[in-house]
Amino acid sequence: MQNEKLLVLDFGGQYNQLIARRIRECSVYCEVHPYNMSIEEIIKYNPKGIIFTGGPNSVFEKGSPLVDKKVFDLNIPILGICYGCQVIAYLNDGKVKHAITSEYGKINVSIKKDSKLFKDVSVNTIVWMSHTDYVSSVPKNYKITALTENCPVASYENEKKKIYAVQFHPEVMHTVEGMKMLSNFVYNVCGCNGDWKINNFVKTTIDSLKEKIGNGKVLCALSGGVDSSVAAVLLSKAIGKQLTCVFVDHGLLRKNEGDEVEAIFGEKGRYKLNFVRINAAERFYEKLAGVTEPEEKRKIIGSEFIKVFEEEAKKIGAVDFLVQGTIYPDVIESGLGKSATIKSHHNVGGLPSVVNFKEIIEPLRLLFKDEVRKVGSELGLPETLVYRQPFPGPGLGVRIVGDITLEKVKILQEADFIFREEIRKAELDKKCNISQYFAVLTNMRSVGVMGDFRTYDYAIALRAVETSDFMTADWVRIPYETLDIISRRIVNEVNGVNRVLYDCTSKPPATIEFE
Repeated sequence: MQNEKLLVLDFGGQYNQLIARRIRECSVYCEVHPYNMSIEEIIKYNPKGIIFTGGPNSVFEKGSPLVDKKVFDLNIPILGICYGCQVIAYLNDGKVKHAITSEYGKINVSIKKDSKLFKDVSVNTIVWMSHTDYVSSVPKNYKITALTENCPVASYENEKKKIYAVQFHPEVMHTVEGMKMLSNFVYNVCGCNGDWKINNFVKTTIDSLKEKIGNGKVLCALSGGVDSSVAAVLLSKAIGKQLTCVFVDHGLLRKNEGDEVEAIFGEKGRYKLNFVRINAAERFYEKLAGVTEPEEKRKIIGSEFIKVFEEEAKKIGAVDFLVQGTIYPDVIESGLGKSATIKSHHNVGGLPSVVNFKEIIEPLRLLFKDEVRKVGSELGLPETLVYRQPFPGPGLGVRIVGDITLEKVKILQEADFIFREEIRKAELDKKCNISQYFAVLTNMRSVGVMGDFRTYDYAIALRAVETSDFMTADWVRIPYETLDIISRRIVNEVNGVNRVLYDCTSKPPATIEFE
């Protein structure tokens, strides 16, 4: 890649993705790599700057992740965040201690020294702290630039060596002027120009796909969601009729969705791709019968997906490549470096170890969701498709808590349809800036009364979130009047449901999906 780049070294925190996302918002390309990336690999990557992330460890404990000290002699600007801040101090003969009073949440920080990092930032500003250890003494030739009531070193720096460190998290939305700080590091410290543009990505990706694929045949896993749809159109621009799109209807789609996808991409649709629809609901239900563990569900669905594609490839003839709509959060949440695996995605952690294709191509693998949408717009996809509700690859399989049956799928399809219909009617997706909303069939049954009869039926949970990057999210305050309409409709119109709940949990600590 010819763009100027920043490098994020991952020490195992859960905000690491968000750091990369914020840097890209500054129009600078950024990737996350494990903390133990070698000096040789770092030099080859040729970053304009390096960011050390947060993490759950203590620097002075045996086995804690640390970088090669040679990184400080590369003359590359460095920013340490939280644990990364402590790593810089520890490896440069500063002191790190276990705090008597931990800081967690929104904290007022006072900036005490002029710094390129804090250009145009208020002298007193709100930041997000999350730490137990702290830097008690900075290394020689470093100066303290900010503090809080309980943290004597909230930030410090060595301007000559272009090494900066902050104990707080500038990447999260709770740090009020965090984007200013990150932008200052990108432009004032690293000297970037900001050349990461989506139109350039589209052109270079199409050119690279043409070169990579040549005359080969390609099979695209098309779900009809935003990611796979953008991937399919991107490939069609590159290789035309060499592409066959396979749509697997696994019986876990939303109401009417299979027909809608075929109407868009099928023979009579707008794009007129080589489109094959496979109705495989019974096959998936059989494999999932009695399975309740979320990770196992995802892996079964992922494995079965690949088997279906392999079978279809044999019918088509020699197929060289399999294309998937994997995006960056899928990769990260499935585990990178020392970061925890949040959940396996069907097209990442759920893949079997061997697939009968020459190679898997994931043209969107390095993009965040909003970047994928921009690519879709650049390719001329209609707004209704580009801003379609995100839908997980395993479909309703991870929105049904517990075992999966045809009866449960039908219950959820109807409840979800009512929820989404009423949100659209009230235009709350726009008024409340809702990024994603859906229904979940819980595994809880409770007593109710309908008419003069006792019922013992399922509870439906409703979920609506606002987010820019899908790495963090806040729950949406849907008006009570609308929730009342939705609840009454679901209970009255959907057999098997007698209770409706609303999820008011943000991410973190929850994920957006239930499973």
